[in-house]
Amino acid sequence: MSLDYAPTAPADRIPVLQKFAYGIGALVNNLQAAAIGMMAIVLNLGLGMDPVVVGTLMALPRLLDAMTDPAMGYISDHSKLRWGRRRPFIFVGAIISGLIFALLWQLPAGYGKDFYFWYFLIGANLFYVAYTVYATPLIALGYELTPDYNERTRLMGVANFMGQFAWVAAPWFYAFMENERFFPDSVTGARWLAVYIGIFVAVFGIVPALFCRERMQGIAEREELAAEKGEGAVHGLARTLRDFFHGFLETMKVRPFLFLCGATFLVFNGFMLVSAFTSYVIIYYVYSGDKDLGAQLMGWNGTLSAIATFGVIVFAAWLGTRIGKRRAFFVCTGVSVLGYVLKWFCYSRTEPYLLLLPTPLIAFGLGALFTLMGSMVADVCDFDELKSGLRREGMFGAIFWWVVKLGMALALWLSGYALNFTGFDVALEGDQSTRTLFLMRLLDCGVPALTSVLAIVLVAFYPITEAMARQVRTQLEERRGRAPAST
Repeated sequence: MSLDYAPTAPADRIPVLQKFAYGIGALVNNLQAAAIGMMAIVLNLGLGMDPVVVGTLMALPRLLDAMTDPAMGYISDHSKLRWGRRRPFIFVGAIISGLIFALLWQLPAGYGKDFYFWYFLIGANLFYVAYTVYATPLIALGYELTPDYNERTRLMGVANFMGQFAWVAAPWFYAFMENERFFPDSVTGARWLAVYIGIFVAVFGIVPALFCRERMQGIAEREELAAEKGEGAVHGLARTLRDFFHGFLETMKVRPFLFLCGATFLVFNGFMLVSAFTSYVIIYYVYSGDKDLGAQLMGWNGTLSAIATFGVIVFAAWLGTRIGKRRAFFVCTGVSVLGYVLKWFCYSRTEPYLLLLPTPLIAFGLGALFTLMGSMVADVCDFDELKSGLRREGMFGAIFWWVVKLGMALALWLSGYALNFTGFDVALEGDQSTRTLFLMRLLDCGVPALTSVLAIVLVAFYPITEAMARQVRTQLEERRGRAPAST
């Protein structure tokens, strides 16, 4: 237990139904992100599109997605709808994104590749706009469901635990689409799978809007009104644009927030940069080019990692409430570094399944990351309100994920260059050079270990402890005149 640990007051506890509802929203959110990526293989194997073209179709809409996040965050923060700042967008976004996702994969037969390119590009851009309308307010809603330091961690633990089921299901999507007992081809399979996913998104995506309650709308409206009275007579579009860019820049100046963004960028994208390398090392180093044996070990490794992640999420949420979020991050990320180092010694040609030993340790990195970071960003929102006088959960959530998405795009782009750097040549199959195999193992283990250590260094400068968070909350309530925090 931390020295400054304090039990959560009954008024600050999130009802179980609301936690579950928010967790359903996290599942829907993750499912949409996972599904479009996993189903893209149909564009290549089912429609014969060039892999470079498929990569372009995946990358361009993600850029639009990253650019629209801050705008949606601003809109949500400043919305004055009678139903709330977050819930109306979550409700509408779930229905529209589910519908567009289902239509996106209704690829008509008998057309050329140019037609499919433009059909999918336009449809994917529309989908990501709708997805942003859903996801950005949902994330912001999570930051304001409770003002309690530890209850925020418990909420993020529930959300990430339930959201993890999407990543367990997604690897099986291609097997479902390609199943000859159900469908004549994978394109037909994609049409039906998209309909099922679209219905799930539309039906279950509205659950947070129906059952979760916003705590901060009234406070946000009073603070914004006070800020408007103290400013000049700038109105309309000019004021909106000015406030948006001012808010964006001010958010990027909040130092504790930048530490969190930087640490997340390092841990997540250090992993993403070499995420494919494990498969190459298994196939070409452990099994000397045998893809069938390699695929079996990769499957077991992925399954064990997914199972371990569930346990890590529960542990990280518990640990964060006992020793503080920053210390919990040190512990969990440190365990993952140990796993990456151990992995180097577990790549064995004589005992291939020894590789499974470090897998649960490595799962501590990403498993704990978003549980703890989501809760810490919520604390930063309070810290920022004390300094700026405004509630801006939407902008903070949008910029946080904007950094993650841009970093992921950069990591995926650089991963090809990293593979070329090793000297890998697919034509050599199992006869890769000793240097190539050494460099692949070195990057696979060394890059995420190094970036995780750097992330620990960054978080060491993060100043918001439990004691400080409670002091900030006390000062906010005194300044608000202890106005009720619900609408």
